[in-house]
Amino acid sequence: MATVELYTKGAGVWVPDPETVWASSQLLHNYDPGAKHLLLQFADGREAQYPVVSPADLPPLGNPDILEGENDLTALSFLHEPAVLHNLRVRFLDYSSIYTYCGIVLVAINPYDQLHIYGEEVIDAYSGQDMADMEPHIFSVAGEAYRTMTREERNQSIIISGESGAGKTVSAKFTMRYFAVVGGVAEQTSVEERILASNPIMESIGNAKTTRNNNSSRFGKYIEIGFGKKGEIIGANIRTYLLEKSRVVFQASAERNYHIFYQLCASRRLPEMRALKLEAPEYFHYTSQGGGMQIPGTDDVADLERTRNAFTILGVQSGQQMELFTILAAVLHLGNVTVRASGRGDRSYIDPEDHSLAAFSKLLGVEGSQMAHWLCHRRLAVGGEVLVKPMSGQQAVEARDALAKHIYGQLFTWTVQRLNAALRAHRRRPRSFIGVLDIYGFETFDRNSFEQFCINYANEKLQQQFNLHVFQLEQEEYVREDLAWSRIEFSDNQPCIELIEGQLGLLDLLDEECRVPKGSDENWARKVYDQHQSSKIHPHFRKPRMSNGAFIILHFADAVHYECGGFLDKNRDTVFEEPINILRASQSELVAELFQEQSTGDSVSQSGGGSSLANESIRSGKRSHKEHKLTVGFQFRQSLQFLMDTLNSTTPHYVRCIKPNDLKAPFMFDPKRVVQQLRACGILETIRISAAGYPSRWTYEEFFSRYRILLRGSPHLEEAQASCQRALPELIPNTEQYCFGRTKVFFRAGQVALLERLRAERLWAAGVIIQSWVRGWLARVQLTRIRWAALTIQRHWRGALARRLALTLRYTKAALVIQKTYRMVVVRQLFRMIRHATITIQAFTRGTLARRRHRAFLAARATVFLQAVVRGWLARRAYRRVRSAVVLMQCCARRRAARRELLQLKAEARSVERYRQLNKGMEVKLMQLQLKADQEARESAALRETLHTVREAHAMELGALRGALRRLERQKQEPPPPRATEEKRGGEERNALEIQRLMQELTALQAHRDQVEKEKEDLSISLLEQKKEQQEGVCEAVSQASEALRAELDEERRKYQGLLMEFTRLEQRYDNLREMSVLTECTKGHRRTDSTQSLGLEPLSPNPSSPSFSIPPVFPSPLQSGFPSPEEVRRVSVTSPGPEKRLSFWSCETLMDPLMERMGVAKDTAVKMRTEDLGHAYDAVRVANKFLERQLRSQRSQWDEELESVKNQFCRTGCDSSPDAQQEGLQELLEARELECVRLRREIKELRSTVTLRRLLAQTVPIPSPSPSPADDPTPSQSQPKTQDVAGLLECRKKDETKLIKNLITDVRVDCALSLTPGLAANVLFLCVRQAVCSQDQARVRSLCTAAVTAMKGALKKHSSDMDMTTLWLKNACLLKDLLSQHCSAKDGMEDSDVPSVPLSYDLSDVSHALGNLCIQTYQQLLSITKSRLQNLIVPAMLESETIPGLSAASGKMSGSRKRAGSDPWAMGADAPTMAAVLRELGALHAALSRQALAPALMEQAFRQLTYIISASALNALLLRKDMCCWSRGIKIRGNVKEVQRFNVSQLEDWLRDHGLPAGGAVTTLEPLIQAAQLLQVGKKTEADAQALIETCTALSSQQIVKILTLYSPHSDLEERVTLNFIRLVQGLLKPRSDGQPPQLLMDVKRMFPVTFPFLPPPRLHANQLHIPESLKIAFLRRL
Repeated sequence: MATVELYTKGAGVWVPDPETVWASSQLLHNYDPGAKHLLLQFADGREAQYPVVSPADLPPLGNPDILEGENDLTALSFLHEPAVLHNLRVRFLDYSSIYTYCGIVLVAINPYDQLHIYGEEVIDAYSGQDMADMEPHIFSVAGEAYRTMTREERNQSIIISGESGAGKTVSAKFTMRYFAVVGGVAEQTSVEERILASNPIMESIGNAKTTRNNNSSRFGKYIEIGFGKKGEIIGANIRTYLLEKSRVVFQASAERNYHIFYQLCASRRLPEMRALKLEAPEYFHYTSQGGGMQIPGTDDVADLERTRNAFTILGVQSGQQMELFTILAAVLHLGNVTVRASGRGDRSYIDPEDHSLAAFSKLLGVEGSQMAHWLCHRRLAVGGEVLVKPMSGQQAVEARDALAKHIYGQLFTWTVQRLNAALRAHRRRPRSFIGVLDIYGFETFDRNSFEQFCINYANEKLQQQFNLHVFQLEQEEYVREDLAWSRIEFSDNQPCIELIEGQLGLLDLLDEECRVPKGSDENWARKVYDQHQSSKIHPHFRKPRMSNGAFIILHFADAVHYECGGFLDKNRDTVFEEPINILRASQSELVAELFQEQSTGDSVSQSGGGSSLANESIRSGKRSHKEHKLTVGFQFRQSLQFLMDTLNSTTPHYVRCIKPNDLKAPFMFDPKRVVQQLRACGILETIRISAAGYPSRWTYEEFFSRYRILLRGSPHLEEAQASCQRALPELIPNTEQYCFGRTKVFFRAGQVALLERLRAERLWAAGVIIQSWVRGWLARVQLTRIRWAALTIQRHWRGALARRLALTLRYTKAALVIQKTYRMVVVRQLFRMIRHATITIQAFTRGTLARRRHRAFLAARATVFLQAVVRGWLARRAYRRVRSAVVLMQCCARRRAARRELLQLKAEARSVERYRQLNKGMEVKLMQLQLKADQEARESAALRETLHTVREAHAMELGALRGALRRLERQKQEPPPPRATEEKRGGEERNALEIQRLMQELTALQAHRDQVEKEKEDLSISLLEQKKEQQEGVCEAVSQASEALRAELDEERRKYQGLLMEFTRLEQRYDNLREMSVLTECTKGHRRTDSTQSLGLEPLSPNPSSPSFSIPPVFPSPLQSGFPSPEEVRRVSVTSPGPEKRLSFWSCETLMDPLMERMGVAKDTAVKMRTEDLGHAYDAVRVANKFLERQLRSQRSQWDEELESVKNQFCRTGCDSSPDAQQEGLQELLEARELECVRLRREIKELRSTVTLRRLLAQTVPIPSPSPSPADDPTPSQSQPKTQDVAGLLECRKKDETKLIKNLITDVRVDCALSLTPGLAANVLFLCVRQAVCSQDQARVRSLCTAAVTAMKGALKKHSSDMDMTTLWLKNACLLKDLLSQHCSAKDGMEDSDVPSVPLSYDLSDVSHALGNLCIQTYQQLLSITKSRLQNLIVPAMLESETIPGLSAASGKMSGSRKRAGSDPWAMGADAPTMAAVLRELGALHAALSRQALAPALMEQAFRQLTYIISASALNALLLRKDMCCWSRGIKIRGNVKEVQRFNVSQLEDWLRDHGLPAGGAVTTLEPLIQAAQLLQVGKKTEADAQALIETCTALSSQQIVKILTLYSPHSDLEERVTLNFIRLVQGLLKPRSDGQPPQLLMDVKRMFPVTFPFLPPPRLHANQLHIPESLKIAFLRRL
């Protein structure tokens, strides 16, 4: 009971409510011990009175707001049902957190929605982390079990229970997925894949749709996952319990049969399924009873394909799969067999022509007539005679259904046995195991039968084990802390278990009744009543008042009403022997195997009760005297006891799955259903046991940090324990309410809330004193400021008055001066205006007369010009139309021909489609730009021609007018005859009218000319703008294409390096398997191993353009195909019974060797693997890789040249400003494109002769030696330099090559290697290679290079964890690659003139490529070493270290998390990692790289990758740990420049800048972590805060921002939680950003940035420049 003093005004309490179970309210006054009621106010504002008779009737108190949403229920101050329910509802609805701890139990609420919290990045984040430090998750429980197993070497078990539909199966799947990912790292075997593949199979044959769950498991299973010494998975075993076989023949309404039946019916149209004669599910009786044929969102066809793939992975051949599907189809047909009643009521028969019976008999290979007879008859043994008795119709139907159930049960058992055989560890015995128990939870329905009885019996046993384990953990904690404790009382359900399994219990009486010849359910019920109700009343047994065929058991969770009907039949599980004998004689091997004779005295099957023949009673003529051992109840009891023994021998971990509602609605919380399940699954019992002891536990340091203000004096943290022990008796007088341990102080329920109230009162009193002093100081300061302000105002006001008087006098004097000046200006302006107007009038008059004459002259000339222009324009327009029509016809004809040719090319040029796709976007853009430019040019030319025509017409018309005027003037000058005076007058009038008309036309033409000129100017401006836009578009298109190509190149490089990493991993796996195989052979037969065989086999790295990775083989091969296909090669080499056939097949190794020599592939590795099949297949793949690499390189170089030419053409086009030149350039570009099309056609024709991978492997004709003849050699031997011609080299004799590689690389000591000059080994090897080249010894050149590469790989494996040695070989590999590249390029005329060098006369591109791969592998190994060192330092240093002293103590939050003993990776007394440790590791890497003088660009890339790993790991931990999401943690991560020094991330940034590394993007990768820290520090209240938050956090995804806001937990009373309204506001603002983006919560820690090695041409190398120490022992080298 809580302390009465806590019931004060404003305290929160919980009262019962019929709707929400518990309702929250507040006290409106303090509680008086004598009061009879409490006045409460609810959240909706209504008030009510709560009756209180005694203090024991007080309602439960609410927890402080600071504990709302706590991730561990045991950390709550008050432990009771309403607190648990409210905390679960808050986490589920408000925080969308489905997992919550309850001590050692993980409570999982089914969200009925897809959550993206189960990816591999989440597994990586939880792997190796302490369970109490991370947010609750199923991976956390799995990680705790795995870590405890590896640390203590003790078996573990994870018990997952809950109602149907609560998510048990999904939780079990994710648990196994965690083990498969974490436990599969060491050996990389396929056991993990097989374990995960068992899930689809078990779901198909063991899961079904119920009213509560669409994928309900109708059986219990216990999966034991075996682990080896190093924690790797080496095997697994599955045990099943109580399969619900009755579902095969009957389904309730809205339920389905097992999934596999509907999957087969949905796939009936597949060719291989047609022989099963299946129809739709509605056709079969066994699948149509429930009515619901389909499950929304489920594809039965896809599920069956997934099931078949899983069978294949587990080694079940397709033939056996079809046999299994045949038996299942036969079960469906058996259900449709019609049993007919004969004339008499006690007889029945089956029509022999029944097509369902015929289909059943044909599928199972049995006689239909026999099966029809024995389904309606049975054999009895009476007095030594055997009688055949007919059965009634009902009995025959029951016999038919019993046979169907028996067949399905046997098939289920066989499937489980096959799975166990596939998952069994064959080579070695598991050192320990982790068991995952997915078992049914407590069930109670309207009608409960035998299945619910067994299920609830199993839950009683599990609950008892759970109670004992929880009690034991509590007592262990008290003993560990040396507490004086008394025994905690808890509810023991042993009497209920004794009622079921004890002597003369329900199961004993049931088995006894089954042995009675005519036993019945009614007789068994009477015996149960007599034993447990009449003679002696059992406390857990009740008899219903109105029924004699039922009973009630008071289970730990609830009282369950059981119906006795059907108990005996289900317990017997009877099937007659005659149909079984018919099935044993089946023609199908699998059917006969399922029903072989089994001994009745066998031990309990591990496949569980009721699922094998040994678990069923086969009724025959003679009843066995041990038949009671075959009952389902007996077998289930034995299996359950075996399971309990297994669980008791392991360390259990509990997962309780909760179903939030019955509607399967996402994130809907029904309090009534949840409370019912909490009571049933034992969560409240755990709470009660915890509350009975000391539920609140604080370390002395945490208590001191939180309640330091309650301690007297000036205590220090070093004296925390003594201070707490002195202060607590004064704070809590009742010493029974707390107890002191060795490292913790323990409190009973409610005492932490009391301490919180005392702390709040002390803070309130201190606040009042501080406020009084501050207010007095503020008042005094305000008075001083007011007095000073009054004096200042007076002084300024007097000065202002004096200045105002002086200003008035100045204004008066100035006004007089202004008036005088203004009057003078007005008179002067009037005079000037009159004079200017007069002059202007005269000028305008004279100008008008002059312009009039000029316009008349221009009009005449323009008329003539316009006429000429118009006529010319009309002629040109007609010409252009004819020419356009001709060009159009030519284009159509060419386009038609091009389309035909394109259709042919598409079928032939599939392989170059990808590279053509790279140019497709650019070509389309170029064609669009060309068409647009052509259109603009044509429009411009048309406008120019129009203008020219108009001008010519205008000029012609003007000339005609001028001629007419001249004629008129001549006629006017001539004296007119006297007779023509009147005609002359009339002509003058007509001429005047004509002149007037012409003048008007001239005016109109001038206006039109002005308009044309304006349009011309506009066109010119438009053309310039279009040209500018065109140039900008071309530049932008080129830049976008370049960026896209660069991004694609980076992505291809990243994929290739990832494949190279995968190849290295597979190579290591191959070496491990090979070593294990050799050791196994040596152990078995002590055989002598070939001296040439080595365990350190080093195959070369795969080619980056391997066809198995990137390019499918699509080109036909011109070579003759006689070689077998890869499938045949695999079949011959793997499945052949002996080595003779393999030897005969591969004896013609000369077929592959010439091909390898022709393609330039090294043979040393192949020689090592010559005795193995894998080596030959590997050689063939390498040959194909080399061939396709050359093809890709040539195509890539051609593409680069084309792109460069296109860029140059566009630049030249953009520089030409005239439209004519632009049109000519586009015409040239069009011609170039046509030539390009011709070239591509020719290229595609050439590519038809390329060799694909399959045809390359199928080559049988020996390829001639690739060594060039003297006639074909482009470089004559006379031009090759001799040894005496080139000085400064090193000569290594053939016999000394092995010694050189051994002393220089393989066996060099670490101290000696690190003291050498950087790159010495590469320099020595290169000088030896050059000397071999000068000696024209190609074999020695290649052997020396290949041996060097292989030795470097061996040295890297030998020093796989040494950073300095890895850096040393990275330097040598890069330097040797650069030297070979420099001298190989010198052969092509690309050598540096300042560094004279001798070109290598042999093609060593394959060696350079192998060295490039080696550089990448070495770089990845170096990063892996550093990452492994940083992995355990990142989170403690970045998030947990106390960088700012006193910050955590000032903001300590109540914490009740109880870590398990030994689970904390940083135990007390050990120094936790800090940022200094991280910087030391980074400094060690930087020193190692600097010591070897590696390129700065390479160093920048390495540190960019490492800072990304640091940022991603820290951010992932922040997103999964609620205790890290607070203001103080943000200060520690990022720091605030204005308040404290720069910490953590800031230190890392400063370190990078000090070492000159920010240019490579290392600082940019820290941006997500920086923004997350800023998000913890900024305000989170208003809409402006939300907008600023969105603008700031650009590097974080929407899910990450919302997750941090949801997890934000105030660690101080001064902070406030983030409201739900604010979170919803942020989600609304983030919605545009999240649209189209994949959901991303955690960053991918495994992401690797592609690395590029810069080419640094080394200086000229001379042997005399090398200082070779004697410790290398390579004095046998001779300097030349």
